Amino acid sequence: MSLMEAIRSAYSSLMANKSRSILTMLGVIIGVASVLIVVAIGEGLKTDTINRIRGMGANLLTIRPGGGDEGWRASRPGRLTEEDVKALQEQARHISAVAPVVQTNGNAKYRNLSHTTGVVGATTVWPKVMAFEMAYGRFLTTSEERARSRVAVLGQEVVNELFYGRPLIGEFIRINGVPFEVIGILSEKGGGFGDPDDQIVIPITTARQRLVGDADLRNIYVSAATEEEVPEAIESIKQVLRRAHRVNEFTEDFRIRDQSEMLATMTETTSQITMFVSGIALVSLIVGGVGIMNIMLVSVTERTREIGIRKAVGARRNDILAQFLIESVMLSLIGGVIGLSLGWIGSEMLGDTLGWATIVPSWAIAVSLLFSGAVGIFFGFYPAQKAAALDPIECLRYE
Repeated sequence: MSLMEAIRSAYSSLMANKSRSILTMLGVIIGVASVLIVVAIGEGLKTDTINRIRGMGANLLTIRPGGGDEGWRASRPGRLTEEDVKALQEQARHISAVAPVVQTNGNAKYRNLSHTTGVVGATTVWPKVMAFEMAYGRFLTTSEERARSRVAVLGQEVVNELFYGRPLIGEFIRINGVPFEVIGILSEKGGGFGDPDDQIVIPITTARQRLVGDADLRNIYVSAATEEEVPEAIESIKQVLRRAHRVNEFTEDFRIRDQSEMLATMTETTSQITMFVSGIALVSLIVGGVGIMNIMLVSVTERTREIGIRKAVGARRNDILAQFLIESVMLSLIGGVIGLSLGWIGSEMLGDTLGWATIVPSWAIAVSLLFSGAVGIFFGFYPAQKAAALDPIECLRYE
């Protein structure tokens, strides 16, 4: 029996029991659709994160208090102070700007509307270092920083929550009960984890006086002179801070991260999460494979007399094996194609509902089809082998 004849015979057998075939495919459909949705969300999140990190500038360096990134050094306490900022401004080479920040969470209110958001106490160079532009109004000035003025620059998400998206420059809002005049609105950068649009920026001096007290600096952001000078800038910053903190390279109580390191870390983290959740979703695909094997075993029992007749008229062992194996693979592949379609549609709908970008990579489609085909072969081989091993005389006697 040729391959095309085996395929036609398998297709006819599946169409003879349409309801049972569809129910058998259900596990594969759910498994493939689940995997595709998880991968689409994970890839979308990874792409969004990469774009936002790159949008902050390739020459951005972040200095944080605390020890190194591994071992016992990771728990070493540290402080960043105004003296560190002055030392960097005066002594560090290959840098163009230094932007210290203090940060807290605050409840912002406008009339009867309120919104909990991040409040950043910053200096006048903050938008330059963080690659932010103004959509409306202006940013903080040196005189406002010195006078500890109660002025605020809002991210777009805060504007959406408090002003229904209207650029109401000159209005007053309250942050933890303290009134602030809105003087500017930042350009939108895009949401996601650590949404850069969901924040309010006020003078660092005002933040310390009104909201956070004499807290140490949360971060010091440094802009390297050029992207090519990032390694030299990092080494220069380390030398300045080691002298200021009286530590050496083995006892550093600060960490410096550049964008490439953050990019690699976020990409690895999102990929691991996606793979882990995809592995959980694959369980339903395996369950679907067990269902296929169960139905194929039932099919072998129901068609025992048919198998005997086929063997009696000349069908070989391999012909019977191929027929049942093709049926199993067809069940799995058709279920995989349906699952891909539902997964694609589901990922788009979920992305639109939650406001997330979803990306279905070509490799996910190929892997899903290959895996569903492999499930059909793996779980269909035993029933096919059992059918091929039946004795034709015993089959013809079967009632």
